[in-house]
Amino acid sequence: MALFADLNITNSTNTKKLQNIIETAAHLGYSTVAINHLVDLQQKKQEIGKPKDVAELFTQFPIVQGRSKPIKVLNRLTLVASDASQFRPSADFKNYDIVAILAKTEKLFHAACMSFDVDIVCITVTEKQSFHFKRPPVNGAIDRGVYFEINYTPAIKDSTMRRYTISNSLSLMEICKGKNVIISSGAEKVFLQLNFPKDNLKPSPYKSTSD
Repeated sequence: MALFADLNITNSTNTKKLQNIIETAAHLGYSTVAINHLVDLQQKKQEIGKPKDVAELFTQFPIVQGRSKPIKVLNRLTLVASDASQFRPSADFKNYDIVAILAKTEKLFHAACMSFDVDIVCITVTEKQSFHFKRPPVNGAIDRGVYFEINYTPAIKDSTMRRYTISNSLSLMEICKGKNVIISSGAEKVFLQLNFPKDNLKPSPYKSTSD
C-alpha cells in the first residue's frame, strides 16, 4: 500500500487549529505530516528556536484512514535566504526532522543544490522565478538525494500565484524530468487547502507524469 505524506503544514501558535489540520490529514489518508517552522534569515536578529515537542499535541494521535496506525508528525525547519553568508549550519538544526531552504537568488540556489546540508530545496510559487533553472545544480541535488518542493496552496488562493506556480513548476520539471519532486500543501487551515493524497498525483499543468 502506498504511503502519503504532506511535509509542509504551516506552524501555528493556535494548537487547536494545528490539531484540526493534522486530524484532517489523517482522515484524508496521509501517513506523515511535517509542521513547518519558517525562519527568514534575510531579516535581522532571526533566531532558530527549538520546536514544540509534537508529543504534546495529542494524548492519542489520529489514526490514518485505511490503516491501523496513527499519523506520524515531524518538525521541519525552512530557512529563507538570499546570500550564502546567511546560511550558517548550527546545532539547532538537530532539533528538526527535516531542514529545507528557499533560496532567493541563483547563486544561493546553486550552493543549496550542490553543497548545503539540507533535505529539501523549495521552489518559489508566490512570485515569478527570478532566475532560470540549470541542469548542473538540479542534477547535483538529485544525485545527493535532495528533493525539490512545490506547494499547491498558493495556486488555490490566488489566480496570479497560480500562474507563478504553473510557470515555475514547469521550468523545474523541464530540467529534472519529474525526479525528486514532492508536492506539499503549505496548509494554514483545513478548508480548501488540503487535498486527498491521490488528487496530488493526477496530471495537471504543473505536475509531471514523467518516470
